[in-house]
Amino acid sequence: MNTLFAIATGIMFGMGIFQILRRDLIKAAMGFYILFAAVNLLFLSVGAYDGLIAPYVDAAGQTSAQPSDPLVQALILTAIVISFGSYALLLGLIAVTSRRFRTVDSDEVDHLKG
Repeated sequence: MNTLFAIATGIMFGMGIFQILRRDLIKAAMGFYILFAAVNLLFLSVGAYDGLIAPYVDAAGQTSAQPSDPLVQALILTAIVISFGSYALLLGLIAVTSRRFRTVDSDEVDHLKG
């Protein structure tokens, strides 16, 4: 299960970085959202594993009474709120840019060069 979490998180980080590097601003915004989700998965995987077994499974494979770390849960909730706020700001900036320059392609946007 931990290997699956690591692979899924790595794939999501790769997809997010790939989308951020695209020229289309909408696809770059989707890349930021994928990257935010990957960070939340990373927090979840780090907080739910103590080195031997996951806190929700005991040695016999049954559901365990061992609680997970509440600090990690608070960090995930905070990360979700921050990601929603920054994603809303990013979409607002893309909307203003697309109205002003009539394009969402970052290469065609004028007046960005120094």
